[in-house]
Amino acid sequence: MPIKVPNDLPVRAILEKENIFVMDENRAIHQDIRPIQILILNLMPLKEDTELQILRELSNTPLQIDCTFMRTMSHEGTHTSRSHLDTFYVTFDEVRKKHYDGMIVTGAPVELLPFEEVDYWEEMEKIFAWINTHVTSTIFLCWGAQAAMYYYYGLEKRLLDKKLFGLFWHKIYNRKVPLVRGFDDSFLMPHSRYTDVLPEDIAACRELTILAQSKEAGVFLCMAENGKKIFVTGHPEYGRTQLKREYERDQKKGLGTAIPKNYFPNDDPTKQPKLLWRAHANNLYTNWLNYYVYQSTPYDLDGTPWGEPIPDNYAEKNK
Repeated sequence: MPIKVPNDLPVRAILEKENIFVMDENRAIHQDIRPIQILILNLMPLKEDTELQILRELSNTPLQIDCTFMRTMSHEGTHTSRSHLDTFYVTFDEVRKKHYDGMIVTGAPVELLPFEEVDYWEEMEKIFAWINTHVTSTIFLCWGAQAAMYYYYGLEKRLLDKKLFGLFWHKIYNRKVPLVRGFDDSFLMPHSRYTDVLPEDIAACRELTILAQSKEAGVFLCMAENGKKIFVTGHPEYGRTQLKREYERDQKKGLGTAIPKNYFPNDDPTKQPKLLWRAHANNLYTNWLNYYVYQSTPYDLDGTPWGEPIPDNYAEKNK
């Protein structure tokens, strides 16, 4: 089944060239089923790159998915055109009275800042509080995962000695949990970050269940509330060349970033990197959509007993 996107979304043409079934709005309204409603809070500066990465991952299930992209109001981005944002993105105020089957909160290049110093942190607190009552299941990625673990459970991040960068091997735990169904015993996933949350802090948090961990990269995947909240510290959505582009960008900035680990053949940046994580990335999103969204969400989203829209001061009262 397809993913439904706005008719004029620029990345749609790329998806169609990749033989991904994309349905336009006009055809979707004639389907006699309810699409799964997914809200994507895109915090990355290059929003179209992230749109493409995430839509690829959501395209591998038999479900019809209706994606809505959201941006923050309290931060003015400069890497994506205003016309693109105005045409294809909504704000929190526009959706706060709605309910969603699933939600994805992306990473953001603000990890070196304390959470409270991020210029849109107050808005993030409101969104995190709203998620509790308006979303069936949410995936938090990279900085989004660290921010959510800090907001919900008070887990602090720490600064690493150097950038964690490349592909790292992970081991599966709690194999009977449906989210990791079909995973191999060990698998590679991309990481690109300067901070992490200590594995022992996550293990000590009674609300969190660790599902995948790496000796080098720490906890990759954990969840809470039977999958209502899912935390992914790496970047399963990354395409083949994303780490390459980040490496080249860092070199131009003179940051001295090491060659991404386990990525270039023979650590030679002139060679084409191999795509070694796509199958497990697809499996992760497929399991999420099937077991934690589609099979858990009510048919009548707006008729759910999740409560009335939250007041503006909800986050402050419920810290």
